[in-house]
Amino acid sequence: MATPRSGGESTLAAQRSIEARSIPRYLVRSQQHHPREKPMWYPMAFVACMAIGTSVAIAKDVDDRQLQGITLQKAVAGKTVHLSTPLGSLPIRFRIDGTLHGRAGDLAYYTGSAEDIGRWWVAGEKLCQRWQSWLASKTYCFTLTQQGKTVHWVRNDGLRGKATIVR
Repeated sequence: MATPRSGGESTLAAQRSIEARSIPRYLVRSQQHHPREKPMWYPMAFVACMAIGTSVAIAKDVDDRQLQGITLQKAVAGKTVHLSTPLGSLPIRFRIDGTLHGRAGDLAYYTGSAEDIGRWWVAGEKLCQRWQSWLASKTYCFTLTQQGKTVHWVRNDGLRGKATIVR
């Protein structure tokens, strides 16, 4: 065991020890891992999780696609769209020839009749329709965004809802 050569060295060591105790622990860098300190791999794990989360968000955005033009036409032509309402589903058949047919079922009280027919067409990025009696025979156009099996629609007057497209 080495002994100090002069009294100054032991005084200096004692002074450093006192100074080290008075400095807050979080400001002192040590070579050892302290239980309250995060290991070096924490920042890398955080970056990896953020990258995975961003990839999932991008994949979700790719899945959420607005139907437009020929894609919109192909999505509904010859198919039945079931509009979701708080009182049940309202099936609307979009025929290939541009006509549509709806059956209100239990919703007839709200639509004014049990069934109606009308016309549909695609205008740019919107699906337009006009019923003979439903919706006061007014023309309405809808923006459709598909998210998996669910279609979210927004009507040109701001009304929104959900639907599913069935073959």
